[in-house]
Amino acid sequence: MSLSGLLVVRPEPGNARTTARLRAGGGAVLGRPLFAAAPIAWTPPDPAAFDALLVTSANAVRLAGAGLARLAGLPVIAVGAESAAVARDAGLRVAVVGDGGVADALTASAAAGLTRPLHLAGREHIDSGHPTAIVYASAELDVDAAAFAAAAAGRIVLLHSVRAAHRVAALIAGRHATGVAALSPAVLAAAGDGWAFARAAAMPTDAALCALALARTIDRAAGGGDKRP
Repeated sequence: MSLSGLLVVRPEPGNARTTARLRAGGGAVLGRPLFAAAPIAWTPPDPAAFDALLVTSANAVRLAGAGLARLAGLPVIAVGAESAAVARDAGLRVAVVGDGGVADALTASAAAGLTRPLHLAGREHIDSGHPTAIVYASAELDVDAAAFAAAAAGRIVLLHSVRAAHRVAALIAGRHATGVAALSPAVLAAAGDGWAFARAAAMPTDAALCALALARTIDRAAGGGDKRP
């Protein structure tokens, strides 16, 4: 099965940004969000108990609401350039930017003397091993499985989370017609087996994930590159 297109399923506004990045790279892209992120009620803890904010998702800043003001004096440990940019736009001081995932960001922050972060996160998140404040949740959007599988046929689906991988795997029965590109090995494992193409990005960033997907689809469309699934 030739894979010459791309399908982005992450929630907005990230969906639009990833779609734009892929189009700028020459990809034929569809955006079909499977989730919608929304704020939830939370009570900010005493900032004196922490020396930083760990932000692993840009939505944690976007959707934190008024409670974020109480913690605005804490420097930010941002995982990924997108999280860092959104934190700066919100008026927060970014002290560390980690592009290799949560563990790398925490290692860099420890070297900078920041060892007691508060993790701002969504309801579904990777455990950082530090106190966590849940500030938003992503709800599933209603999707017709047959229509989604038809849209995904001949495309590589970009998977930004374990939850997205599980949902895509549940929606697509005939996996031989679809490929998946995952943000990390853990996300790839959650998608299961049987895909026409399945690979994890070299780094857990949107840029690396897009590069992987573009390389595969553009190479295939041009008749070159690695032909093995």
